[in-house]
Amino acid sequence: MSTTPEGTDRWKALDFAPPAADAPEPESSVLVEYQHDDQIAVVTLNRPHADNAITTEMGARLTEVVETIAVRTAVRVVVLTGAGERAFSVGSDLRQRRSMTKEDWLRQRQAFDRTLYTVRQLRKPLFAAVNGIAYGGGCELAQSCDFIIASENATFGQPEAMLGLSAGGGSPVFLPRMLGPGRALQMLMTGDPISAAEAHRLGMVNEVHDQDDLAAAAARIAEKIAGNSPTAVQAVKRAVQLGEGQPVEQAIAIMMDAHWRSAVHPDRIEGIGAFNEGRDPVFRDADY
Repeated sequence: MSTTPEGTDRWKALDFAPPAADAPEPESSVLVEYQHDDQIAVVTLNRPHADNAITTEMGARLTEVVETIAVRTAVRVVVLTGAGERAFSVGSDLRQRRSMTKEDWLRQRQAFDRTLYTVRQLRKPLFAAVNGIAYGGGCELAQSCDFIIASENATFGQPEAMLGLSAGGGSPVFLPRMLGPGRALQMLMTGDPISAAEAHRLGMVNEVHDQDDLAAAAARIAEKIAGNSPTAVQAVKRAVQLGEGQPVEQAIAIMMDAHWRSAVHPDRIEGIGAFNEGRDPVFRDADY
């Protein structure tokens, strides 16, 4: 890093800057589209002029969208992505934060905590299709999903320490589990981003696609999940979530509770019947 009379190159690696103060805002900062007979919800972060930086209002809107999806029984899978070709999300809108009082900042932090908690606690499967930059809270939002697929131009970074902050949206918890403690600490301490290819090699990202093919890849995965028993899919998600970090026998007990419930569910009869009859199963909406 160096400083010149013209400024500093400290921020060059991040490849983004605060949005223009006079840039027009979209009518809705988060869009939701229901597809495939309403079984798939595509949620789009919609501030492309600002690299989908998250304002207080945008965070509240995302919370509202996810809470609405949670009670729509027809929805079987959720895809979270970002509008535009540059970014999934660069995290919190730093221009908005520049004029915040300490109380404003803490209130926003509470609101963002609720957003991330709502995403993490969604019973339905939810995965991120990361199409470009995912930094800070944007990277943590992707980590809060069940898994990540990405475009070849995607990058993942946690630059909070560069800004005087300790990351607080989940990355100190999730990155060590995804990458290992050493690699996670390097990302968190330096702020240096990693490429989609590196994230895939390290196991953070499941699949990497051409940017033009990412939406189609996400649709294929979503349709595959939506075609399975939503009750079974949600049960196995909970078994993985609740069993992680538990002693082996405790984790197996959690798994077996989900398994036995599925064994007496009508979806088990339908699924095995469809297999034996050589037809597609017709699963009903998940029980609550």
